[in-house]
Amino acid sequence: MKNIEDINKEAVKKIVAARKITEFSPGDTIKVGVKIIEGKRERIQYFEGVCISKKNRDINSSFTVRKISFGEGVERTFALYSPNVSSIKVIRSGKVKRAKLYYLRDRKGKSARIAEKIKKRIGIDIATEPAQSLSKEKVDIASDTAKTSGEKKPEVSKAEKQTSDKKLEAENKLKK
Repeated sequence: MKNIEDINKEAVKKIVAARKITEFSPGDTIKVGVKIIEGKRERIQYFEGVCISKKNRDINSSFTVRKISFGEGVERTFALYSPNVSSIKVIRSGKVKRAKLYYLRDRKGKSARIAEKIKKRIGIDIATEPAQSLSKEKVDIASDTAKTSGEKKPEVSKAEKQTSDKKLEAENKLKK
């Protein structure tokens, strides 16, 4: 005979397999898409605010989102695995030291702000175009000058020479 906990875990696995649930934590600013049924029509309404608490209890998992609407604080608790929650999108990650941010209820304005968590990037960002924009002539000239003299002369690319020549021509025309 199956335990209720086993049944709940199987239900959670089915839901997770059917749709992807975004990872978020308290302090994150999230945008929750809620399905609203009006007569025969169904639409999605977004509720954007700060996640102030998250409760992980298998199928009974829930989270609370708080926003300020027209000067009034509005909190809404959502069931994480509910069919009415269509999407959860993390707008901004918050840097907090607590699991429950109920102290935000008493704060207004600047004191209610949460610092943004800066995610560290591992590795080097690779540009879409490789650094081959340097002309081969420029590289050859630089290597020749380095071999012949111990001094380093400023490197000027072909494009820079053309633009400087055009500027000189334009100045000469203005003087005449």
